[in-house]
Amino acid sequence: MTDTREDLALPPALAEVAAVGFEWEWDDETDEGRGCDFEPYDRFEDPARTAWWFRLWTGNPDADGGQFRFFGSTGAGDYAGFWLVRPGVPVVGQPVVYLGSEGDRGVIARDLGDLLWLFAAGLGPAEAFEDPDPPEEPNDAFLAIAERHAPGRRAPAEILTAARTEFPHFSDLIAAMCR
Repeated sequence: MTDTREDLALPPALAEVAAVGFEWEWDDETDEGRGCDFEPYDRFEDPARTAWWFRLWTGNPDADGGQFRFFGSTGAGDYAGFWLVRPGVPVVGQPVVYLGSEGDRGVIARDLGDLLWLFAAGLGPAEAFEDPDPPEEPNDAFLAIAERHAPGRRAPAEILTAARTEFPHFSDLIAAMCR
């Protein structure tokens, strides 16, 4: 992929999600967060930046993260992006992965359509990764986006199970890159 603005443009559905944004607030009384700590980018992360932090994250100077297109992160430094593992398939048909700042990692959706339904259920990438059967807090704006771009409602537990079943060795792949 060449490094031009057009190549880094988000797919339309993901651009709509980014325009809506996620809400996150911390409740000091309950010592708990509410919402999703996730900030989608307005375009895919520049490959040079991905290479820089991916080398740090893996401790491997030869790993450049070129098989990923990251589209957002959390305040804690977790990343979400597409894993370009399906040859000849557009980015929207690629699986979506989560890389946590503490080394957690996994596939959370089989494609953009499944990710949209996780967002519609009120989940961000970290929330989906952490709890395979999360309590849903639906987001009406994301629900409208999911219905428009990925008709056919899917439940979060079903999405996560399908993604993890299809790509059971993702964590091993990442572990092999780490030094």
